[in-house]
Amino acid sequence: MKKKNRFLLSCVTAGLLALAACSGESTTQSSGTQEPAPAEEVEAPETEAGEEVLNIGYTGPLSGPAAFYGENTVAGVRMAADEINEAGGFEVAGTTYKLNLVTLDDMYLPNEAGTNARRLVQEHKTPVVFVPHSGGVFATQVFNEQDNFMIAAYTSEPDILTQGNELTLRIPPSYDQYPEPFVTYQQERFGKRLALLPTATQYGKDWTEELVPVWEEHGGEVVYNGEVDFGKDTDFFPIVTNALNQDPDVIFVGGPSEPTALLMKAARDLGFEGGFMVMDQAKFEEMDSVVSLEEIEGAIGMLPIRDSDASGAENFISLFESEYGRVPTAESAFNYQALFVIVEAMKLAGTVEDPHAIMEQMDAGVKALPEDKFVWHLTGVVNNGFDWIASIAAIEDGQIVHIE
Repeated sequence: MKKKNRFLLSCVTAGLLALAACSGESTTQSSGTQEPAPAEEVEAPETEAGEEVLNIGYTGPLSGPAAFYGENTVAGVRMAADEINEAGGFEVAGTTYKLNLVTLDDMYLPNEAGTNARRLVQEHKTPVVFVPHSGGVFATQVFNEQDNFMIAAYTSEPDILTQGNELTLRIPPSYDQYPEPFVTYQQERFGKRLALLPTATQYGKDWTEELVPVWEEHGGEVVYNGEVDFGKDTDFFPIVTNALNQDPDVIFVGGPSEPTALLMKAARDLGFEGGFMVMDQAKFEEMDSVVSLEEIEGAIGMLPIRDSDASGAENFISLFESEYGRVPTAESAFNYQALFVIVEAMKLAGTVEDPHAIMEQMDAGVKALPEDKFVWHLTGVVNNGFDWIASIAAIEDGQIVHIE
């Protein structure tokens, strides 16, 4: 009940328009004048004689406009830690450990994330810190190798793995895997005239830079180049009208799920009959309250976790719904699976303290993961990033269809 109440409070605080910050890709800086964020009060797990507690760190948005996103990411980590503890913990080099998740609120600000990560390591000796936004990851990469801890990065921004940082693990798929299948599907089904209406954030700009060259390489053209500030814009009809005046076959959209759905609905209400490419920030399962699947026929985006056929998906979804009273998203599912992999890597490395040794065993940790912990299909670790089978879906005849 405590978890459900905390989530509901976050939702009320955030609100629909405030969700515009929830991409996990904020680049906003704070003034640096805030007081240090307090640790969330978490009851340490009960231990028996000879058992030890291992702290796992998390810094993310737990208040303010991105609280909904932050709660989704941390919920998966928390749920995995609870399951591990309830099963008696895990053994490394003859010692049984139980996990204590220590969370700090960074309000989605990169410099606060960096400050929090350092505090987690210095005060709580966390060998791993989960960071669910690229701005926070980049800020933490400045010192994490020197301070000797691993970043479990939940962001699809590919550049986090081009920094030469050996102690960064990227959890979700990189978004650069999506343009090719998105473009192929949409051009074959609808045509080659594209209107751009993504979120105005840096994440939206980066996504667009990846997408447009692929669209053009396949013979397409961009007929309208716009963007939407979901934090300010509430009437989407003017910008959608401007885009439709250029007669596009396909519209590229993305941002927080519900506002993105409202934009798509506006396009349909104005007579648009083409397709939508939906960036990975927006989730079909979070659009249900705004549009029906029939209204977004022809859209291509992310496969909802509820449609996963992985061996552990059904059990995870059931447990999550029972615990939190809502349908899990990829943020919860991938972070849940990630903590189990990290624990397997610790077992194989024979240490819970040496992040280099743990990182070296991460690929083997994936392969040692019990079948019932695979919420989505994960094959290994490549260049410090989890190698997931692409989870792409399209809306066909009013149904969500997995695109291989």
